[in-house]
Amino acid sequence: MFHVKPRRQRLHLFDLDGTLIRGSAAAVEISRQLGVDEEIAALEKGFLQGLTPDEFAVRARALWSALTVEQVTAAFDGAPWLLGIREVWADIRDRGDRCAVISLSPDFFVERLLDWGAHAVHGSRWPALPFTEPVHRPGILNARAKVRIAGELCAEYGVDPAHCVAYGDSMSDAELFAIVPDTVAVNADHHLAGLARHTYTGGDLREAYALVRNSAA
Repeated sequence: MFHVKPRRQRLHLFDLDGTLIRGSAAAVEISRQLGVDEEIAALEKGFLQGLTPDEFAVRARALWSALTVEQVTAAFDGAPWLLGIREVWADIRDRGDRCAVISLSPDFFVERLLDWGAHAVHGSRWPALPFTEPVHRPGILNARAKVRIAGELCAEYGVDPAHCVAYGDSMSDAELFAIVPDTVAVNADHHLAGLARHTYTGGDLREAYALVRNSAA
């Protein structure tokens, strides 16, 4: 009798800004609703030049002092999302695998992706809307936190870290890409050069997912 080796469960880890959202970020889309596009662009430039995620959040909070839930909804709905996100996550679920989003962006934006089929989402912890409290700096995620959360998710779901797949686009994903064996650079910048196993440029997550769908079957 032949014994078929059971397929190992995988955990797919998705970045948000620049990855699931092409060419933009949650902060950019939120700022567009408030008419502070130029101000957030300056902060984004500062982030690329070394501004820490917690300092970015504190300054963004000052720009967004009047932010409402309705404006967050409009920012989320109007963002340039990749096509096929729900379909990819449905396929991951159907195959018995797991999918999660880990993002430095505010949790009140990232958590909306649970409705699209993600098993888990992790964003930076921001005060509730409308804002009455300051940003709590320790709750703001950084690149190292992505690695920590990925490890926690592996433990929670019983997935071997060697069976993770990471999707990202920039320097905040580099530490995770350095330890995850199967990686997809999605519309990525130079920070992931040489770190990604696969590279995808385009507007459909189904095409990026196809590069790894059966790689560990």
